[in-house]
Amino acid sequence: MPGTTTAGATRAADVPRQRPRRTGPAGPADGDGRFTDGSANRWTVLVVLCASLLLVAVDATVLHVAVPAVSESLRPGAVELLWIVDAYPLVCASLLILFGTLGDRVGRRRVLLAGYATFGVASAFAAYAHTPQVLIVARALLGVGGAMIMPATLSILRHVFPDRRERALAIGVWSAVAAVGAAVGPLVGGALLEHFWWGSVFLVNIPLMLLCVPLGRWLLPESTGDREGPWDVVGALVAAAGLCLVILGVKRAGDGEPLGPGTLLPALLGVALLALFVRRQRRRRHPLVDCAGLTRPAFGTAVACIVLTVLALVGLALIAAQYLQLVLGLTPLQTGLRLLPLSLAAIAAGLVGSRLLRRLGPRTMVCLGFLTTAVAVLALTGVGQQDRPALLVGGFVLLGFGLETTLFGSYESMLSDAPADRAGGAAAIGETAYQLGAGIGIAVLGTVVNAAYAPGVRAVAGVPGDAAADAAHSLGEAYEVAGRLGGPEGEALRAAARESFVHGLHTALLVSAGLLLLGALAALRLPRTMVPQERDGTRGGVRNEERGPGAEARSGHRRDGTPGEGAGQPGESLLSGGITRP
Repeated sequence: MPGTTTAGATRAADVPRQRPRRTGPAGPADGDGRFTDGSANRWTVLVVLCASLLLVAVDATVLHVAVPAVSESLRPGAVELLWIVDAYPLVCASLLILFGTLGDRVGRRRVLLAGYATFGVASAFAAYAHTPQVLIVARALLGVGGAMIMPATLSILRHVFPDRRERALAIGVWSAVAAVGAAVGPLVGGALLEHFWWGSVFLVNIPLMLLCVPLGRWLLPESTGDREGPWDVVGALVAAAGLCLVILGVKRAGDGEPLGPGTLLPALLGVALLALFVRRQRRRRHPLVDCAGLTRPAFGTAVACIVLTVLALVGLALIAAQYLQLVLGLTPLQTGLRLLPLSLAAIAAGLVGSRLLRRLGPRTMVCLGFLTTAVAVLALTGVGQQDRPALLVGGFVLLGFGLETTLFGSYESMLSDAPADRAGGAAAIGETAYQLGAGIGIAVLGTVVNAAYAPGVRAVAGVPGDAAADAAHSLGEAYEVAGRLGGPEGEALRAAARESFVHGLHTALLVSAGLLLLGALAALRLPRTMVPQERDGTRGGVRNEERGPGAEARSGHRRDGTPGEGAGQPGESLLSGGITRP
């Protein structure tokens, strides 16, 4: 959005800045890092970017199968265990906007390379953590690295692939890699845990990061944004602090003191900081995010649908991994194989998503996705202490397909509702919602399981009070306490802990089903059909002619409303700081 300028400054702004052309292994590029020839090496750049994204996607799920081993080795409490798992998505979500906009100022490749280094160091730190607190810090540092990597990869892709058709294909590959990473994460973790200790699931990141740093420095072009307006680092830090404090309040509530000062104070302070952030963004000429867009029915509803969808996915995936290993007694590798249908079904839904969207429209597609997921969740309440493979596979397939269908329709509706020149900011809000939903989902559903699990363990007759209190922290710790007790008391504690965990799982599934049905009702506010973007050459009710000289070059749209060279397409990532999922 252009600021107020003098006539001379306006004329100067209309003249593109000439920067020296540079060449490199990926081919010649102009000053903005856009490739100007038909060099095939830009596909090599895509491989480097996708390799780094693969690690980030794998790291989001690889820990799920290692949770029992971590619990046995480090003996974390229930809240510490939750922090170990969701420190990564929480920190990553908090910092996406900060590092996305930082890349516009200092260079996206520079931020990406710093993210590689941070991710590698944090992986080594996590692998050799000797206390739960150290592992939590390491996971948070991994989130910092992930927040550097994710926006930068998609921003660089836009510059490496100036041709719109090739760029769409590249982004499709990028999205597929993200889905594959989520699918193979449990498999990689399970295979490593068959032969090594739990820290090996983090060491796998280091060799590839050591390879990505020199390759990225050699192959990737540097690029920056137009740097229009000052960088609101204060606003980004306020948003990050607010998100962290809200999640802290949720976690403290799961520690047994929902109305205590340690719960209410962080939660209320976090809400106040987020309100301050929204107010600050509304008043700024160049905000980090378009908070006003959240008040529009289609945009705000789509963001809410993303949060609810991911809340169900991530929380249930973690609980399911613990159920498969600790209740059914499967190995980590077997657990990864059992969870594979969920991710494969999600990939299949992504492949047919565009066709479904054209036929059904956003409203029907998202509603059906929520309902399909709710049916899957309710079906999974039939699991118990005995293995039922057919029920698990069928439930996971429905769960994965329904969740991805909902995400696909929600993202498309959100991006289509946003003005074209705000599409990057809209994508950033969507990805932040995705990561925030992951953090809240693990906290909320984990809290529900613990609340339903603990009373049954404490009520076992013949078990000393201290031992019962320790066993109430987690199922893994209950097994350890039962082993120390031995005899009939130990067997009784083990059986009660297993039964209580299944009860907690059923309770979490019912809560998740309720949230999914709420999402289906909310999705009724989405558009019935796909509406073509910018029919009359306007963006958010403001015509090109009203936006001043230079708007055509900045927006990528000609004054007659037709797409120009820089125009993006719905579903693509358009600006740094934005992540678009399929």
